[in-house]
Amino acid sequence: MKLVLCKSTINFHPSQPVCVDVPSGTEAVLGKSMKLSCIACMKREEIKAKTRVDWYYMPNQENYMPFEKTHIYKYEDDTPKALDGPFKGRLFWNGSQDLQDVSIMIINVTYNDSGVYECHVFREYEFESFTPSVFLIKDIKLKVKQQASRDTTALYSEIMMYVLLVFLTLWLVVEMVYCYRKISKSDEQVQDTAKHQTGQFRRNQEAERAAQKQG
Repeated sequence: MKLVLCKSTINFHPSQPVCVDVPSGTEAVLGKSMKLSCIACMKREEIKAKTRVDWYYMPNQENYMPFEKTHIYKYEDDTPKALDGPFKGRLFWNGSQDLQDVSIMIINVTYNDSGVYECHVFREYEFESFTPSVFLIKDIKLKVKQQASRDTTALYSEIMMYVLLVFLTLWLVVEMVYCYRKISKSDEQVQDTAKHQTGQFRRNQEAERAAQKQG
């Protein structure tokens, strides 16, 4: 059984790959590689389709700057191709063979790579009498940082771990103090009992001596 990343209902059929529409990451680290994920699930996997993919890039600009969109990558006729531009030599195809995943990879990320990326997918299905088509656009707003931000879930887990450690430490201290007091009290009781027995023994001896003298 083959498992791939689909959207809506997931059916585990041996002849039908499963596709899950997952969002792309939006934070890249300077100098590292970054995958721009674009999932285009096919509703009719059993039907052959002709697929064309185009990636566009728009840099972050102020409101008063003119709109600029650059065609940076395309997949057509089963051939991926990086186009001339600011990403020349740094873009690579990272999609799946069935073209449900049409992602690309940026290597050696720079600050200038921050901006909006558009994934355009045009898919034409092949029927005998007609050819219906599907077109979708997905936007990815990418921000480049010098260092990766800490995962909030991992941070929360770490905080909870420290809280638990503090709680366990306090509980252990309380237990140790309680046990110490209990042992001390027990020792005091033993000592008191021993003193009482010793005193009673001495009194008995003195009583016997006194009785002997009288006899």
